[in-house]
Amino acid sequence: MTDQRIFNFNAGPAALPLQVLEEIQSSFLNFNHSGMSITEISHRSSYFDKIINDAADRAKRLLKLDDRFHVLFMQGGASLQFAMIPMNFLSDSDSADYVNTGTWSTKAIKEAKIQNKFHSVVASSEDKDFSYIPKDIEFSKNARYVHLTSNNTIKGTQFREFPDTNGVPIVCDMSSDIFSRCLDMEKFGLIYAGAQKNLGPSGTCMVIIRQDMLDMANENLPSMLKYSTYSSKNSMYNTPPCFGVYTIDLVLKWIEEEMGGLEKMEEYNIKKADLLYDFIDSSSYYSTTAEQYSRSLMNVTFRLPSGELEQKFVASATEKGLGGLKGHRSVGGCRASIYNAATMEGINALIQFMESFEKENK
Repeated sequence: MTDQRIFNFNAGPAALPLQVLEEIQSSFLNFNHSGMSITEISHRSSYFDKIINDAADRAKRLLKLDDRFHVLFMQGGASLQFAMIPMNFLSDSDSADYVNTGTWSTKAIKEAKIQNKFHSVVASSEDKDFSYIPKDIEFSKNARYVHLTSNNTIKGTQFREFPDTNGVPIVCDMSSDIFSRCLDMEKFGLIYAGAQKNLGPSGTCMVIIRQDMLDMANENLPSMLKYSTYSSKNSMYNTPPCFGVYTIDLVLKWIEEEMGGLEKMEEYNIKKADLLYDFIDSSSYYSTTAEQYSRSLMNVTFRLPSGELEQKFVASATEKGLGGLKGHRSVGGCRASIYNAATMEGINALIQFMESFEKENK
């Protein structure tokens, strides 16, 4: 137990910028002189109307989106999107291409299978335990969409560049790297992200959908499973996750006004990741699990000489105020999630600990 804030390397729910947390704290009991907490105000009020519109506007400015794109706030996380995407975009005669790069891609493919939707897994890195991102993928010419997972939190891999899909719109799960770098949004028909990794608290999913994708979506679905329900009602068909949207708005404000936009955010993220990877590469004690060209800027996965040492490493790190370094339960090992909110100070503290641990446990 500690009364001090730690360096938080959890994969999700993950660290939020301290400035955002302090702003939430200072206004929590009396938001914007309303006499109410942000958790108490009506989602139909002018207070919340400003919040949700500001969040959408900031998202569009940061990603340089034009009026073809709609920013939606939904519930159910990325996991619901796995099912909604084939449900909305694949009729009985349509097919989609999927690239399998790990656990979350596998879950997305499973949801298409459950619905008996035609789909092709056109590339996979399962042959090497998802340690790399496939290259030179041959996509179907008539696919309705191409589904990708941009960053793989468990295996520590990431699409550093997105493939040429011959004009087929990319539908992308960006839960763990949204707003971490610049994007050419012309390639994407839809992106979605559970907020709890790089954007806000759990319970909210941001969906950004292009108008042509919205136009071809299936309307013969229950209201809560149609994208048009959210786009036509400004994400307020039912009560939205108000606190989550509020926090997302503050995080986007922080990226835009404090970090200087996505160009600066990307530069900072590259510096953090390079510093940690360079240290690991220079060590004969630690080793990364992802192939070099596929390494994630968000989730650095690494191993020690033995499982026993990894357990000791995680426990000792926790005692030193370095939290969340245990690898995913499905793969073991160690993992440092260094999302936008992770600081250079935290990276340096981790490296110093890794150096001392190696000296004491060789």
